[in-house]
Amino acid sequence: MNHIAIFLLTFFFFLKCNASSEPVKISSPDGFLTMTLTVNDSSEKKGQLNYHIDYKDKPVILNSELGITGWESEMEIETVTQQSRDTIWYPVYGERATVRDHFNAKTITLKKKNTGQKLQLIVRAYNEGIAFRYFFPEHPEHGGAYLTINSEKTSFSVSENTLAWVAYRAQHEYHLLPVKDWKDLVERPLTLQLGNGLYASLAEAEMVNYSRTKFKVNSGEENIIRCAMYGPVEEIAPVATPWRVVMVAEKPADLLANNDLILNLNPPCEIKNPEWIKPGKVIRTVSLTTEGAKKVVDFAAKRKIEYVHFDAGWYGAEHAIASDPTKSNVDPKRCPVNDLNIPEVVSYAKSKGIGIWLYVNQRALVKYLDQILPLYESWGIAGVKFGFVQVGSHHWTNWMHEAVKKCADHHLMVDIHDEYRPTGFSRTYPNLLTQEGVRGNEEFPDGNTNTTLPFTRYIAGAADATVCYFHRKELKLNLANSINARSLLNTSCHQMALSVIGYSPLQFLYWYDTPDDVQDEPELKFFDQLPTVWDDTKILDGKIGEYIIMARRKGDQWFVAAITNNDGRKIDMPLDFLKTGKTYEMTSYTDGGEKIKTRTHVKIEKQKVTSKTKYEVELQPRGGVTMIIR
Repeated sequence: MNHIAIFLLTFFFFLKCNASSEPVKISSPDGFLTMTLTVNDSSEKKGQLNYHIDYKDKPVILNSELGITGWESEMEIETVTQQSRDTIWYPVYGERATVRDHFNAKTITLKKKNTGQKLQLIVRAYNEGIAFRYFFPEHPEHGGAYLTINSEKTSFSVSENTLAWVAYRAQHEYHLLPVKDWKDLVERPLTLQLGNGLYASLAEAEMVNYSRTKFKVNSGEENIIRCAMYGPVEEIAPVATPWRVVMVAEKPADLLANNDLILNLNPPCEIKNPEWIKPGKVIRTVSLTTEGAKKVVDFAAKRKIEYVHFDAGWYGAEHAIASDPTKSNVDPKRCPVNDLNIPEVVSYAKSKGIGIWLYVNQRALVKYLDQILPLYESWGIAGVKFGFVQVGSHHWTNWMHEAVKKCADHHLMVDIHDEYRPTGFSRTYPNLLTQEGVRGNEEFPDGNTNTTLPFTRYIAGAADATVCYFHRKELKLNLANSINARSLLNTSCHQMALSVIGYSPLQFLYWYDTPDDVQDEPELKFFDQLPTVWDDTKILDGKIGEYIIMARRKGDQWFVAAITNNDGRKIDMPLDFLKTGKTYEMTSYTDGGEKIKTRTHVKIEKQKVTSKTKYEVELQPRGGVTMIIR
């Protein structure tokens, strides 16, 4: 099946250490990245575990502390086990058709000097970054110990002049700050520009049955980033913590290009026959009547959109405890007519080749989950969008992922909204197509934000950013015909480009738009042809918060996109990713200005290109360009 790995090379050997304090080193397969572990022998911090990370002999993480509840000191290294792996696996879907999982690893067994208790530190060194986690093994004679983990001592010391792109919430804007005086806990991934010019990203992987960990800087400290758990974890050994990840690159584009690392740190697909999982484009219906919904289905069929989504209000007021998602009962505040028949709409949509998604608030999910999943399966529902989810605590994190597993049992895909951010679970349960956890288009982000997100939030994985097109900033300002308001808009081609740059296997289009807003503008053929998952992805160039150029391939077609921040700029669009010696047809979509006599002012041109073609584009402030090359 398409998620099975090809075994290339794995080997193990064991090193017995005589409880020494000798450093333990582990290097990436290419030898550029090295993590060094030491046990502190000083009288002040006797038996404390420390580490540092270097890239090509340049410091990435300076000497920093490791440790977890009950394991802050009095440790010694008992044994070291070494492993290497080099495999290829095939995702059910993704940004690439194949993923390489290539690392060297060491498992360091630590023993408490005074009690003899044992803890393992598992470290993997990839060419793309270093990942490590703590593991509490089961005692061979006494079984699993009861554990309460309240805190993690893991820290990341960085050099002076390091800057961080900080967001205090999953849907907040990013701010470029020094590593001091942070106002609150900050989100993962945390992208850094180190003082020596390298780039790094601190991330979390396989956070499935645990408590979310953000980052903090203690008052009065500088250049020391510390882990901050949301709350305690109560479990029985064996227990593994999520992976702490330090990705390293010489330029920002490589951080995003290497984001498969997060998937590699998660277990393989657990769904035996995932062929029913079908990514695609989706449009929501704001009409909560049967006939209105059918009109949106007709629009989806015309514009080659695979799904129609019923958002909040179809089963009542979403936050009310009395609202029952087992039946249609439209919230009168959203629609005065209460005639919505979901099974009838599903049947009609199926006749047009369109699937239906349903929104359910977590309040109703908690109460009705085991009832609605078999019911929705019998109706023929394609997927469920979880709304206003609780995130962070051990309880709700575990509940969320168990709910996704239950959805898989009933052939239902999932989109999780609000503050949830991915840590790679979609590899194990690919019915979780996407999630929000991003300052998406419904927040009307400007070019500065949109050119920051690829190098920060999108390192973690897919983001449902609800791409707007016709109704954008003017909707918020209610100044659609104002010249001043138009100057605050992202351009049409900027919005088009976001659908390529922002990866989401379930890609919402025309957010805030209705079929009546669409006048068959010529450039909409770009959206009609747009895939949402890819065979290959290349980050061609970019600077955080300034611009990004990206190319994605599906079959024999390349979709290329670029956006700029709030400043205009000229960019060279490299085409050297095309096969040499071949000629291609390129259709380009650029912001043509008032010379183009359509309301969206998109200029469409066709030309022949090769891998050696020089193609320069002048982008307007908050502008963009897209191309289809075949």
